[in-house]
Amino acid sequence: MSAEISARSVRHTEGVGPVRALQRVLYRAAKSDRGRRFHAVFGQVALSDVLWQAWSDVAFNHGAPGVDGMTVEAVEAGGVNEFLDGLAAELATGAYRCQPLRRVLIPKPGRPDEFRPLGIPTVRDRVVMTAAKIVLEPIFEADFLPVSHGFRPRRSAHDALEVIRGEVNGGRRWVLDADVRDCFGSIDHDALMRLVEVRVSDRRMLKLLRAWLRAGILEPGGFVPTGRGTPQGSPISPPLANIALHTLDVEFDARRSELGVLVRYADDFVVVCSSRRQAHRARQRAEEVLGRLGLVIHPDKTGIRDLSRGRDGFDFLGFHLRMRESPRWPGRFYLNRWPSTKAMTRIRQRIRELTARGLAGAPIEWVVERLNLTLRGWGNYFRWGNSNRKFHDIDSYVHWRLAKLASVKHGQRGRGWAGRYDHAWIDRLGVHQLTGTVRYRQAHATR
Repeated sequence: MSAEISARSVRHTEGVGPVRALQRVLYRAAKSDRGRRFHAVFGQVALSDVLWQAWSDVAFNHGAPGVDGMTVEAVEAGGVNEFLDGLAAELATGAYRCQPLRRVLIPKPGRPDEFRPLGIPTVRDRVVMTAAKIVLEPIFEADFLPVSHGFRPRRSAHDALEVIRGEVNGGRRWVLDADVRDCFGSIDHDALMRLVEVRVSDRRMLKLLRAWLRAGILEPGGFVPTGRGTPQGSPISPPLANIALHTLDVEFDARRSELGVLVRYADDFVVVCSSRRQAHRARQRAEEVLGRLGLVIHPDKTGIRDLSRGRDGFDFLGFHLRMRESPRWPGRFYLNRWPSTKAMTRIRQRIRELTARGLAGAPIEWVVERLNLTLRGWGNYFRWGNSNRKFHDIDSYVHWRLAKLASVKHGQRGRGWAGRYDHAWIDRLGVHQLTGTVRYRQAHATR
């Protein structure tokens, strides 16, 4: 970025912090000139304000240590200023070198026998990746389209779900429910970097991104090079995936009348269509576009759904979406959504863990306090929809589990748990109730 932009444009961003001011300048510069390529962004990564913001984000998320064993607490104990000054000096002199990722296998939610591999960068690499994200994000945000909702400022999963609801209630009754197979682990490096180079010409920044993509993974059996994919589990991975999948957004946005309405959240997407034929065309075109990125659609997890009069439903972003007949206007069907079967299984599993028999020796108030944190977080996400019945089911399950735990705690036998510990007891404990917390943005989409 030129000195002229740095000095003159920042004057128009008074009232915000220096990092936010920098991002606004970059965004405006990119928005005003769609063909502009930024040739001096690497130096912004090493700015003290940017590195401090990056450190704050990394420290807030905490995270596990990488291959060097360094933790956030260890950095704080050794001095954050010294740590960031050292990073800035390495970046400025070209001495910075990223380290391999540490392989971690985490159980897939609801499937404890299946594992998802994550690559954990070191704390120092996470800070530099986050700083690069801070600088690059506003440049590419200027190009991103409204069809994309994941890992973007001021956009959410609920926004994506509302778009689907509006389109379906407006007359589009067919949906391509797509699943990209191992998106983060399969993106072609050369294809991705060509897309980055559309906006960035700074050789040092491009070299830094390629280094992260090729960092490799350290497993118990030794070092494994990475020839494809983005470093899943790192801060830079979501924006890089959005840059790659932007090509899908552009294609569908330009051919909306032919292919239907794309709604994408990171690598999860659906296409809302007017007919089965249009849905088939959408699938074919999506496969072609994704193929250029080295990606494929999972054949067993992708399907075309007929939503008319509630015939089919589909899961998206934790919700199950299906048309239901309106109790107020018989014969009219509107798209509803509620927690999916998988989401219900996961919350029940978590409730079981938080009310296990082994906790009978702990104060029941302590158990409720931990349980409430989970219930509030889960409820705040799923309350935007038609979740009353599911919320009632979870409230009943929580009541049953706590009553059972209290019976074990007091050595009471028999199955009359709920009778011994009634709703008044639940209320006295201050258990968070999900029932009655559902919120609706509007009754029905405009027709």
